[in-house]
Amino acid sequence: MDFSSALPTFVITLREGVEAALVVGIVLAYLKKAERTQLNPWVGAGVGAGLLASVLVGVVFNALIQGLGKSDSQYTPVFEPLLEGTFSFLAMVMLSWMLVWMTQQARFLKGQVEGAVGTLLSQDKRAGWGILGLILLAVLREGFETVLFIAAKFQQGPMPALGAVAGIGIASLIGALLFKWGIKINVRLFFQVMGVFLILIVSGLVITTLAHFDNAVHILSQMDRQSASLCFYYERFAKNPSCVLGPMVWDGAKVLPDEKFPGVILSSLFGYSQKLYLVQVLSYVAFLLSLGSIYFKSISGKVMNLPPEKMGKTFKSVKESTKVQAEAKH
Repeated sequence: MDFSSALPTFVITLREGVEAALVVGIVLAYLKKAERTQLNPWVGAGVGAGLLASVLVGVVFNALIQGLGKSDSQYTPVFEPLLEGTFSFLAMVMLSWMLVWMTQQARFLKGQVEGAVGTLLSQDKRAGWGILGLILLAVLREGFETVLFIAAKFQQGPMPALGAVAGIGIASLIGALLFKWGIKINVRLFFQVMGVFLILIVSGLVITTLAHFDNAVHILSQMDRQSASLCFYYERFAKNPSCVLGPMVWDGAKVLPDEKFPGVILSSLFGYSQKLYLVQVLSYVAFLLSLGSIYFKSISGKVMNLPPEKMGKTFKSVKESTKVQAEAKH
């Protein structure tokens, strides 16, 4: 049984799951300090609701894919690679944005979450529902990214989902180690290492996204003479061109095939292909350098400078949460 396709979803879900676990842990710790532990079941309900909502999103995506795949249209053969390319592109954009955004917000996460919980605790009758909603959104945000990535890998069967389940399990264990058993873990180093892995995984989506779109155009070009001109590179390169990706610059079918170890691991994790074309290579390098530069600047704090009004709101929320905590103790 090939578990290689489970690796990228495991890495993504592990990282996103730990982020969600941190939010849950901060909320539980704050409720304990404020002596409002009777609201803990609402936290559990929020986690369950978030996971359920993520699964429902996955079911909707799967139904959409299956529905389009069973269409009787003459363009049905084009739908599958087109959908794969679309979901891969959306996953690439979403994962990139969340990676940079969460890195920028990491140092303010505890204050923001505690400020939000402090505000909710002041609303006695609605505090439980507010906490449920806060946790639900935190879990759903991370779950949606994973579901979108799995949708981009739907041709690989149930293995990506298995990787996601394993990632959730390990993330839950890390959360328990941190907040229940008080074991110290270098969370910052963990996120930095996982961030580098995520950059490589997302950059690999550039290669697969372009390959899917190229395949869709190729199939479309074979349907009639009017569409044949879509594969414009066929007329410009006599040797090994793709439809729209230019000439082949790498053929590793004999040296590093993507169906045998270690090519299968590189393919599943980082988008490696035994056949690479010029547009793919140039796009991959440009994306990797751009996202990597932004990410490492975020780590160093060079793009973490918030506008004064946002800084003021952050400190105000922390101050208000502290005040609520003090009042709760008295």
